[in-house]
Amino acid sequence: GGEVVTWGNPLKGANSSAVAGRLAAGVTAVYSTDEAFAAVKEGGEVVTWGNAGYGGDSSAVADRLAAGVTAVYSNSFAFAAVKEGGEVVTWGDRRHGGDCSAVADRLAAGVTAVYSTN
Repeated sequence: GGEVVTWGNPLKGANSSAVAGRLAAGVTAVYSTDEAFAAVKEGGEVVTWGNAGYGGDSSAVADRLAAGVTAVYSNSFAFAAVKEGGEVVTWGDRRHGGDCSAVADRLAAGVTAVYSTN
């Protein structure tokens, strides 16, 4: 994997200094919402940064994003990660998909893909 380098408007996710050490190597993919980013590292760890309201703060689900993520999906405001075994983990604006607690039992295993709208 590689390194992530960011630039541009810091209010729109361009400031990754808080997680720069975790983005220095091993990144295999990067995904985005309108104002935040999520990087997947080797081993399936997810590192996020940017506007918290747009998914830049994944601390509430960080333990579930520490390893095993195989895919990430996003819309303008939230992210959904699919883990090995098909568990779905969401974060970001709860009104736009960042909170899947109402259907969490249905997303605990076996999910193969996620589709989104804006």
